[in-house]
Amino acid sequence: MSKNSIGKQNPDGKLSRVGRGPNFVRPRSSSVDFNGPVDADYVIYRLEEAGATLLALPGTGWSTRVRSSSIEIVRTALEAYGWGAARIRPAVPSADKIDRMDEAMAWITYIQDSRYVLRRVVGARSLVHPVTDRHLYSWRRLGAALGADHKAVQRWHAQGVAIIVAALHGTD
Repeated sequence: MSKNSIGKQNPDGKLSRVGRGPNFVRPRSSSVDFNGPVDADYVIYRLEEAGATLLALPGTGWSTRVRSSSIEIVRTALEAYGWGAARIRPAVPSADKIDRMDEAMAWITYIQDSRYVLRRVVGARSLVHPVTDRHLYSWRRLGAALGADHKAVQRWHAQGVAIIVAALHGTD
């Protein structure tokens, strides 16, 4: 494990989050003990994995929307020969990952409806780009959207995660 992967390893073998360096690599599911204790790091990992899976799902597919075939008459030479700009798309997630995503995203409902700001913060911070492993919403961007300090948003996120951990332990 690299020193910038998820954190420092304590003498007892448990990982602690200490921030992400420029060479951050999200640990693969095989390196995380899913049978271990459910703590804040585990919940954050699962929510971020679920957010990456959600964003990796294809945005196209079968739809009930009426489709029309409007073909442009005039095309550039590059488009006519298929030389369009390529978009990097992540691989379509497996059924197992989608099931894990559904389970983890349902945890957000453990946060009471009256604490909707915590729900928004936890949900927004769970969205991680599947290719770059970067959060879509930084602490400062969330703070600006909510009209609060970014440190307050970090505290709200920690409170929301603590509520989820308590609900998973059955100690509301």
